[in-house]
Amino acid sequence: MTQPQPAAEPIHLRAAGVSVVLVADGGRLPAVLHWGADLGELTAADLTELAGAGEPATVPNDLDQVTRAGILAEHAAGWNGRPGLAGQRAGRAWSPLFTLADLAVEHSADGGGRVRATGRDAEAGLDVRLELELLPSGVLRQRATVAVPAEADAEPFVVDGLVLTLAVPPVATELFDLAGRWGRERAPQRAPFVVGIHSRENRRGRTGPDAPLILAAGSPGFGNSSGEVWAVHVAWSGNHVTYAERLSTGAAVLGGGELLLPGEVRLRPGESYTGPWVYAAHATDGLDGIAARFHRMLRSRPHHPAQPRPVVLNTWEAVYFDHDLDRLVELARVGADVGVERYVLDDGWFRHRRDDTAGLGDWYVDEEVWPDGLHPLVREVRRRGMEFGLWVEPEMVNPDSDLARAHPDWILRTGGRLPIPSRHQQVLDLAHPDAYAFILERLDALLGEYPISYLKWDHNRDLVDAGHGPEGVPGVHAQTLAVYRLIDELRARHPGVEIESCSSGGLRVDLEILERTDRIWGSDMTDPLERQQIQRWTTQLLPPELVGSHVAAPRSHSTARTHDLSFRAGTALFGSFGIEWDVTTTGPGERKELAAWVQLYKDVRGLIHTGTVVRADQHDPSFALHGAVAPDRSDALYALVQLATPLTSVPGQLRLPGLDPDRRYRVTTQPPGDRPVLRQRQAPGWLTRGVELPGRVLAGAGLRAPALNPEQLLLLRATEVAS
Repeated sequence: MTQPQPAAEPIHLRAAGVSVVLVADGGRLPAVLHWGADLGELTAADLTELAGAGEPATVPNDLDQVTRAGILAEHAAGWNGRPGLAGQRAGRAWSPLFTLADLAVEHSADGGGRVRATGRDAEAGLDVRLELELLPSGVLRQRATVAVPAEADAEPFVVDGLVLTLAVPPVATELFDLAGRWGRERAPQRAPFVVGIHSRENRRGRTGPDAPLILAAGSPGFGNSSGEVWAVHVAWSGNHVTYAERLSTGAAVLGGGELLLPGEVRLRPGESYTGPWVYAAHATDGLDGIAARFHRMLRSRPHHPAQPRPVVLNTWEAVYFDHDLDRLVELARVGADVGVERYVLDDGWFRHRRDDTAGLGDWYVDEEVWPDGLHPLVREVRRRGMEFGLWVEPEMVNPDSDLARAHPDWILRTGGRLPIPSRHQQVLDLAHPDAYAFILERLDALLGEYPISYLKWDHNRDLVDAGHGPEGVPGVHAQTLAVYRLIDELRARHPGVEIESCSSGGLRVDLEILERTDRIWGSDMTDPLERQQIQRWTTQLLPPELVGSHVAAPRSHSTARTHDLSFRAGTALFGSFGIEWDVTTTGPGERKELAAWVQLYKDVRGLIHTGTVVRADQHDPSFALHGAVAPDRSDALYALVQLATPLTSVPGQLRLPGLDPDRRYRVTTQPPGDRPVLRQRQAPGWLTRGVELPGRVLAGAGLRAPALNPEQLLLLRATEVAS
């Protein structure tokens, strides 16, 4: 039920151990008084007292009236940090001050609720609408719309930026986010939360390898399972900004939104612009608590993948561009023998595509390589009980292609010059109606002709110098929306088809692309040593079932390192499992071992893909311990991973997080991940016979770790012992 809310009465939303208290006093837009731990049931009088007790102080040589940091921070209201709305109308209306026109609150029976607020600045000729929603998972999200009323000045209002903020308390003194590059995505970094701004600005036109994924602020030294943490994520696949800012007054906020290029959004009377959702999570139990909230939210979506995530065989590192029917059929045969459930034909199947220099945009099956189309391969794949998937890269075009030669005006460019090439390709302007219609028709035709269950949707270059139309105006915003429309339309026409967001590996990973895709490819880096860290931090936002992770060849195509199958497969196990390897080259023993890992994945994917992700806080960076604990905490699977040689010769204790402290568990090794190469002559006794202890002991005292050689992995299973 939606009811108008008196402006002076604070608003209290609660869900899953989180409270959000908002105030909208003095006729101003809502501001956050508290976002954090649950405050319990509060009366109206309690909330009024809390609001009064939280009034900011007025100090010498500052403004006579100090206002709280609003969700939409306003320069005219005294906020001297980054403003929520930046823009102008021919040099005017650049400092709007919105008066609260309407406020509505809706409480949800499942916990949480939604607040909608409307503000107007009649002098500036602008309206703003704010939405804030506390979801049953305890995740908070908010977005804003700026609109120009129909009766406003005819001069367009140019939106330079629209960002939203959430206030965090003074105890948040340390910042955490992720950086990276292609092949080493999502590398953690920390910094003190000092006075000033920590701004992560992405101008790649896609989420990017160096995107922060989350930006967190927390109490000093917060870890995987300790400390109070606040975190935000901008759900947008184009240019975006995520930032933390502390003013000299002590006010501190986390915020973000789309990063707009000059003149990209120009609003005429009757038009509006809506920014992306900014998601936020709070936890009192460290980064794992933040991850658990995001995972719970994603798993609660009606469109979250409900079927078991299939074992995938992708052909890229097996054959590259060498598309030969007999070879690909043999790959399918061996794949089916080891338990593969989905076969994906990667790049190289379409016209002129013998290498990566030509053919992008010519989305017709190559008649020279495939005289009978893809039908013979598809039949063989499906006859062996596997689904068929296909690689596409619809947003890109090679200059050496029939499409580019016929329609050079369909390429994003500024003025008369082509952007700097990347991977021999340019970006197709999907905001051009004819280009959009062509790509939609080609993909629709392929999905109509072949029983394709899965599209691996790639996106292999940044949007640089990405101008739209004959005048070359900035085009990233329009391109991003066009991609969303394209995927949405294809899903509507072919509702059974799943789509993976690939993008040079994990370079388009955000919660908005995941509203319309079913999986991301974690990284083009298939070396399991690198993947251990990439996957650990990717799952800081996404649950494992959404993160593609494959067993690659013994010698990595990415780094030339060599690893045992147990290390490669044990790494891939904790994701959406697959194979990226020419398995026709394997011998009987290796094939049997791979089949055992495939079977283990099928046995435990229900646990990994519904369980709580846990990571032990490490006293020694040479190893990692992570795992998944069943929702009812009756079962858990852990991986002890030796990343490097340790400083000390004798390992320390393994503490197993996430178990019920009052239940007893039997801990055993889990085949086939039970035979790592040890540095010690004989395995510890408990490792060979198992051990039975209460969860409290396993988490508090732990077990003596075996001495593993570097780049080895051991699986441990903890199962509840019936009383």
